[in-house]
Amino acid sequence: MHAATVSPHPDSFTEVLAKLAAEMLEVDAVIARRLTSDVAMVNQIAAYIVHAGGKRMRPKLVLLFANALDFKGSDRFELAAVVEFIHTATLLHDDVVDESSLRRGKPTANAMFGNAASVLVGDFLYSRAFQMMVSCNRLRVLEVLADATNVIAEGEVLQLMNMHDPDITIADYLRVIRYKTAKLFEASARLGAVLAEASPEIEEACAGYGRALGTAFQLIDDVLDYEGDPSTLGKNVGDDLREGKTTLPLLIAMERGSAAQALLIRHAIEHGEHERLTEIVDIVRSTGALEATREAARAEALLARQCLAALPANRWRESLLEFVALSVDRNH
Repeated sequence: MHAATVSPHPDSFTEVLAKLAAEMLEVDAVIARRLTSDVAMVNQIAAYIVHAGGKRMRPKLVLLFANALDFKGSDRFELAAVVEFIHTATLLHDDVVDESSLRRGKPTANAMFGNAASVLVGDFLYSRAFQMMVSCNRLRVLEVLADATNVIAEGEVLQLMNMHDPDITIADYLRVIRYKTAKLFEASARLGAVLAEASPEIEEACAGYGRALGTAFQLIDDVLDYEGDPSTLGKNVGDDLREGKTTLPLLIAMERGSAAQALLIRHAIEHGEHERLTEIVDIVRSTGALEATREAARAEALLARQCLAALPANRWRESLLEFVALSVDRNH
């Protein structure tokens, strides 16, 4: 799927991007204001990871759906910052669990400041996010984000349980994605509808879009782990294998490859081996596993686009169609 298939008004997406960029500056201002702490290390680490780059997709979803449903209140900036804080907290904890050394092309916070400080500052970001949620004075916002945070934590544990297990099913793998990654995308999209006091049907359509988009986004991330360039991807190619994560490209490669190829991949997953990465990447590519995973991402992208039919027709809805295309057709 390509952005060109959307065919919006010639300048509409450019205009939407400009307005979105202006609104993201408002979100950045909220983030800067809310990050402050009397504890110097909290400020240092939180600022390091929040300002380390990234696509800021989740806060953008809050803004895009709020605008698509004609909500103009300032709470959209606060909640966009909240979802970024929750996401950042998960990254801090993730990198400690995964023993990662590189993210977005920079040393991870745990590599810079140590595991203990990273975990504790992640806790600070979670708790600050909940303080901000309360300030919006909307019970539904609390319900959505409390549920999302709990499901994300379950996803983290599920992934930990699946580590170094080559026998997980595709359903097991997708469950981790839905919990660990797609749930916050879903919540971010749903929040726009909650702020706009949209009908339950519209809210569910927004949530469905976020869930499918988040799944597609993670599927592409898993592809890029085997075909990306570290300089553009911002992480070490092959990290998933080193960490013992059984992702869809590996599952498909084991299914399609020869017995010897499947055995090599199984052994690498079980032992987190990196030494034969070049061989394994060749197997993943030669079996068509990467293209099959991209196809699975495109199927999720189609689901996301279909969910938008429930929303009013406007430039913001068109931009959400573009957002899907940009999320799937990417190389970093």
